[in-house]
Amino acid sequence: MSRSLRAELLAWLLLPLAAIVAFNGWTLRRDATRTADLITDRTLLASARVIAEQVKESDGRVESLIPPSALEMFASPDREKVIYRVLSPSGELIAGFPDVVEPPAPPQGLEPAYYEGQFRTEPVRAVALAQPVISKVEGGNALVIVATTLHGRDRLVNEIWQSSLRDQLVLVGIAALLALLGLRRGLAPLLRLRDELRNRDPESLTALDRNRVQGELRPVIDALNHALERVRVYILLQRRFVADASHQLRTPLAVLKTQVAMARRDDDPQLRHEALSAIERGVDNMGRVVNQLLTLARAEPGGAALRKERLDFGAIARDVLVGLGAIAFDKDIDLSFEAPDAALPINGHVTLLRELVTNLVDNALRHIPEGGSVAVRLASSKAAILLVVEDNGPGIPEADRERVFERFHRLAPSTVEGTGLGLAIVKEIVAAHDGTIALTETQPPPGLRVEVRLPMAEDQPSPSV
Repeated sequence: MSRSLRAELLAWLLLPLAAIVAFNGWTLRRDATRTADLITDRTLLASARVIAEQVKESDGRVESLIPPSALEMFASPDREKVIYRVLSPSGELIAGFPDVVEPPAPPQGLEPAYYEGQFRTEPVRAVALAQPVISKVEGGNALVIVATTLHGRDRLVNEIWQSSLRDQLVLVGIAALLALLGLRRGLAPLLRLRDELRNRDPESLTALDRNRVQGELRPVIDALNHALERVRVYILLQRRFVADASHQLRTPLAVLKTQVAMARRDDDPQLRHEALSAIERGVDNMGRVVNQLLTLARAEPGGAALRKERLDFGAIARDVLVGLGAIAFDKDIDLSFEAPDAALPINGHVTLLRELVTNLVDNALRHIPEGGSVAVRLASSKAAILLVVEDNGPGIPEADRERVFERFHRLAPSTVEGTGLGLAIVKEIVAAHDGTIALTETQPPPGLRVEVRLPMAEDQPSPSV
């Protein structure tokens, strides 16, 4: 069962309102009871005072006449019973009902005492009032008690409470309607976004408009746009990789197929052996192309996430140069290496950093004649690692120094086998490690100087240059 954001928001708005209404209903009932009691008490007190004024001594005894007005005060559609009782200062009943409930405690002074009790089978509310009596026979205070049943009081409580509660419920209903309208308007941008995503072309990777939603939703739109951009980049990288692979492998595969056909036709063992050797070299070249393409795809921005770790760049460079020493020896090339004794810490990907050094040095070894020299130097400067590769070959014309970083670009004329991917791979690896690369001419010329700067890992002492 799907959850509705609108229903949840409305519930969270109305539930507190319902709790407030319930609390208000309780307080309204309490206040209505207090108001009705106050009205009843005022009527009881007024009736008791009218009766008390009639308590007098006559012919040597205390008497009390009950004025009709004292009882008419309670006239109402509820036909309330009015019960009264008047006691002389000596405690003798001089008027009223003998079984009217007496107050829990006598009135203090002339202040009235209000209380509730039971008259026969009905609950009543009563007031007790002390009335001074001037008499030669028995002076003191007479006690006047007036009580009434609670039908009218209860009806008044219900009328006040129900009227107030009805107003509260009307207000809650209006608030719920306004909340629903407000939610509908407030959620409109989100609902439009939902409809846009639901109806959008599954193949579309265009960014969503972040200005059509509220500020709280813009981070969500930004995250979606970022995800769409990453998907778009991945698709472009995949298409580029397929295009590069097909571009580089189409011709070698055609050559291999021709060489296989020739090997099948030739009966001469020597010619067949030469064809097989050519096939083997072609397979090796294709393997190198595939490895370079995979390295390039890994180093590209948006490619597979690089798992960088703390490494010693000096140790990586030494290991690479040991492996390339045999190539330099075969071509009678002087390959030198200079590096500080201290470690050169870097946060990087070990495979890509090895490819960086390998491609630079291998490129130099391939493009200089026999008897030449290649010098590799490592140093550190201002929290950066400096890698310099210099050779005394023909160099690269200044006009071509930017283009050599393009894929499959090769200088013309070129007599050296290659794929045109070496420096493109180097550039992507340097960018993936937040570094820079520059090509310049050696001094004195001719020759090529490649200078790579990579950020050194933090919190480590930097060796001096």
